[in-house]
Amino acid sequence: MTPPAEDRRSKRFSGSLTAIGEAFRTRLSLRYSFLFYVLFTFAALRVADPNLVKLVRHKVFDFYQTIEPRKVNNFPVVIADIDEPSLKAYGQWPWRRTLLAELIGKLTRAGAIVIGIDVLFAEKDRLSPPALAHELPKLSAGAKKELEAMPANDTVFANAMRRSRVVLGISGLQEPGAGETAKNLPAAKIATVGGNPTPFLVHYADLIPLVGELAQAASGVGLVNIVPASDGVVRQAPALARVGGRNFLSLSIELLRVATGASTTLVKLDKNGVTGIAVAGALLPLDRNGQFWLHFSGHKQQRFISIRDFLEGKIPPQRVAHKIVLIGTTAVGLHDLKATPLDAAVAGVEVHAELIESILSNALLVRPNYATGLELMVLVGVGLLLIFTVQRTGAVVGVLIGGAVAVSLVGLSWYLFAEKNLLFDFTTPMAANFVLYSCIVVQKFYNEERSKRAIRSAFSHYLSPELVEKLAESPNQLVLGGETKTITIMFSDIRQFSTISEGFAGDPQALTRLMNRFLSPLSDVIQNTSGTIDKYIGDAIMAFWNAPLNDADHAEHACLAALGMVEALAALNHQLETEAKEAGRDFIPIRAGIGINSGDCVVGNLGSDRRFNYSALGDAVNLASRIEGLTKQYGVTILMGESTARLAPHLAFAEVDLVRVVGKDIPVRIYALLGDRSLAQDESFHAFLEVHETALQSYRSQEWADAIRALARVEELTPQGLDLSGLFATYRARIREYAVSPPPGDWDGVYRSEKK
Repeated sequence: MTPPAEDRRSKRFSGSLTAIGEAFRTRLSLRYSFLFYVLFTFAALRVADPNLVKLVRHKVFDFYQTIEPRKVNNFPVVIADIDEPSLKAYGQWPWRRTLLAELIGKLTRAGAIVIGIDVLFAEKDRLSPPALAHELPKLSAGAKKELEAMPANDTVFANAMRRSRVVLGISGLQEPGAGETAKNLPAAKIATVGGNPTPFLVHYADLIPLVGELAQAASGVGLVNIVPASDGVVRQAPALARVGGRNFLSLSIELLRVATGASTTLVKLDKNGVTGIAVAGALLPLDRNGQFWLHFSGHKQQRFISIRDFLEGKIPPQRVAHKIVLIGTTAVGLHDLKATPLDAAVAGVEVHAELIESILSNALLVRPNYATGLELMVLVGVGLLLIFTVQRTGAVVGVLIGGAVAVSLVGLSWYLFAEKNLLFDFTTPMAANFVLYSCIVVQKFYNEERSKRAIRSAFSHYLSPELVEKLAESPNQLVLGGETKTITIMFSDIRQFSTISEGFAGDPQALTRLMNRFLSPLSDVIQNTSGTIDKYIGDAIMAFWNAPLNDADHAEHACLAALGMVEALAALNHQLETEAKEAGRDFIPIRAGIGINSGDCVVGNLGSDRRFNYSALGDAVNLASRIEGLTKQYGVTILMGESTARLAPHLAFAEVDLVRVVGKDIPVRIYALLGDRSLAQDESFHAFLEVHETALQSYRSQEWADAIRALARVEELTPQGLDLSGLFATYRARIREYAVSPPPGDWDGVYRSEKK
């Protein structure tokens, strides 16, 4: 009984979705194309609406009814029950129809508004006297004649129905020709507004036969067919259906039509199908196929009276007065049991009673024709929201968004059911929400892992393994292509490298091994202090701090790295000296000069399209290189610029000079880095520093004699372990030169360096 036109609409929509999907794939990146493909797959699935999707939706609606079943304030329908006690009292079914005539008469006299019979009368009564006259072969001629003269049971039953208002049940058949054609019964008089309902209605080929005499006596006939869903649960019942090319109302609607005295029933449609049917002065909502959505209250014994008890006078007439009476059965042997969302097995007649109650109390559930379109819009809207927001947010925000969407969908669906009796399906939008979110998470995980692999590959030679992992976990700290940052730059170079190289003229491999032994421990020190190794330039090292990872103490870390490199170099020299003695060769110690400077630079992947390196560019880099070159002139191992001294004020350093380096007009103040925080806090260092500053002041004031005396005092106060003899010798030579040839009168104490 699949409604016509459904498949065609689904195919057209699916084709449109496919075309849209193709357009998106040509315009969007592969990442978004895949997510749009998933989204539109769910949209197509929702439109196609296979049984699995329907079943999940129906189970949710069932769950709602179990939480909040329909409330029953009164019982306008009474079920005259062909129950087990009645079968025991009056014999097995079918009963003689004179008994049914007696029942109809008594119900009518008790004040029943209308009586519906939810059993079928496909054959004439075989217990009728004329029938028995022919069935009993040993009857005497007189007895046979007497029986033939008696009225048939069907006639008695028909006469009783004519004195009352009775609607007989009829049942549709799928196969044509199996019974009496629908053309022999009076069809429902239908008036329509908005179109022709025929393409949308449930169709039957024919009817189970109905005794013609009874059909003519009844006030109406109504379909008793209630077809369960694919899982065997009854959720819907047709208001009308198409049988053999004619329209017939259901038993419930026909009962209400007869009760209200209406001759014509109005059916309303829109372009999507049937929307409602007018009964008892009210427009009742239907789905597009002309079916009600039942709102069950569950089995209520208050609806039932036993036919035996009623006929025997044990039930007062007031029990059925002004009520709609349904005659049906709860007897298990008569096989009229149905499963509902609230009950595993109830009598089919009670389903009709529940429908009539729902209609009269305005408590029908409604699933309007626009529901599918609305759910589709929600599905696509939610999907787009997830695609364009979760892709740009982290996992926590994504979970919050996904959770908020899920809660909103469930909450909206429940609110519409509980407050408006509307059935809105959240399952497909939420399933799409979950799958899309999962795909986005997997996609982000894959992209992040790929990004981490790329970062590890790019920075494994620049940074320590710990920093590489930290950068891989926080790639947002890395701006490829160049960003401006304040960094601290270090240049380190071996002193007298040419002399050292000459000693390995015949063994270049040994020189390479020596360089590795030199560069490795120094590189370790740099990386262990969060530094980034930019490059090796022969025997030189360039490194910087505060990129790519942020380092608030980059200046101090660079200075500590320089001090550590000096210690590492001392340890290496001790090893080399021991090895030289054991080999009987001359030992040439390796000495280095280290220049440090801080400032704004551009850092990032710099170079050409074919070859690039993570590096730094800027005036601060050039100045760091110049400062490293000054270590030769001043005989100091570590020199740093004034900007670095300001950023690392807790370390031990002393001003060396005010220098105008090659290529710069503005002089820079340079400092000798002498030790860490512990030395900076030593009282002897403070005494040394005070006299050292006095010597510089005397020098810049051209008080040469005072400057010489101050230098002598500084040498005496120099903390143990510090070698500043080269610096003091440089100043003595410069003072002697100025004493003979004084600087010009406008001299500002700045020394101009002519060497790089």
